[in-house]
Amino acid sequence: MTAAAIPAVPFLDLAAPYEELHTEIDRAVSRVLRSGRYLLGPELADFEASFAQYCNRPHCVAAGSGSDAIELTLRALGVGPGDEVIVPSHTFIGTWLPISATGARPVPVEPEPELYVLTGEGIEAAITPRTRAILPVHLYGHPADLDAIAAVADRHSLPVVEDAAQAHGSRLRGRVVGSGPSVAAAFSFYPGKNLGAFGDGGAVVTGDAELAERLRLLRNYGSRTKYVHEVEATNSRLDEVQAAILRIKLDRLEEWNARRRAVADTYRQGLADVDRLVLPRTAEWAESAWHLFVVRARSRADRDDLVTALSAAGVGTIVHYPTAVHRSAVYTSRYPAPFPVAEALADQVLSLPIGPHQPESATARVVDVVKEWAR
Repeated sequence: MTAAAIPAVPFLDLAAPYEELHTEIDRAVSRVLRSGRYLLGPELADFEASFAQYCNRPHCVAAGSGSDAIELTLRALGVGPGDEVIVPSHTFIGTWLPISATGARPVPVEPEPELYVLTGEGIEAAITPRTRAILPVHLYGHPADLDAIAAVADRHSLPVVEDAAQAHGSRLRGRVVGSGPSVAAAFSFYPGKNLGAFGDGGAVVTGDAELAERLRLLRNYGSRTKYVHEVEATNSRLDEVQAAILRIKLDRLEEWNARRRAVADTYRQGLADVDRLVLPRTAEWAESAWHLFVVRARSRADRDDLVTALSAAGVGTIVHYPTAVHRSAVYTSRYPAPFPVAEALADQVLSLPIGPHQPESATARVVDVVKEWAR
């Protein structure tokens, strides 16, 4: 087979989940469309109950996006102007912006440099009298050590809100992410997530009934009863079509995560001897959902060289994330001090293709191209 005839390896095949489930999805979408009920209806109630059960929490409140889920949770906890929220320095900007939207200030803390997630030690040093919440991120599918973080939070009487946008089905000491000990966990259902909708969506799971009720008010104009508005709020609702689709895909989440693990295992075995890259590490207490498979090069030049080699071979890659959040235009004037770990990661990390529908031949091809590059 000539090089031109070798099929490309996309970073992620978003059409494949629909192809696998199209009969069930088409039936569900048709059911919703024929019902005439498109918001805050039975499909949403069913999905919220099912996702709450999956996360071992009594309450789930769905929202319009993962960022909305974070912002609404912070507002429901009373976070506002003049407050501070501790957040990782290395994450997607969608973790920081919801904090800023409340009027509070994100306080960046450098992550553990091998797992890329927050630790209790780093958080302790960042707490001030203005700190109102701690927002750890389960990055790339690997959970942050919530037990250690919660111990710090408890000493200072602070709530922990998890950003679990990349961690559907990840586990921490055998417990599914979202089940605690945080006050709440915010998820995203962006199409590329392990549990992805066919558009934007998000949800918060919590064990606090009062918090859940405040979230329901805040997502729906502050209203329990039509045209009766109790608090200043917004409109952030997961529609019935997306809820119906997510309910179907939720039943496949564990199976699809197992397929992701198989891809990750192939990468880790096949690339174990590539000394030009640092492969992702999993803590002994964690089970990653492998939302992403992120390798780390020695330098930006080395990373860019690998991107070129993979692209020439038809392999899609993405950098998560090419600019440290504090160096983004929206934040750079507010954070003049360097955050060396976040800046180094922005220069060095690269995400290889991974997904539950990635063929073994595609994974093997990526391994071969990387090994050839490393020679």
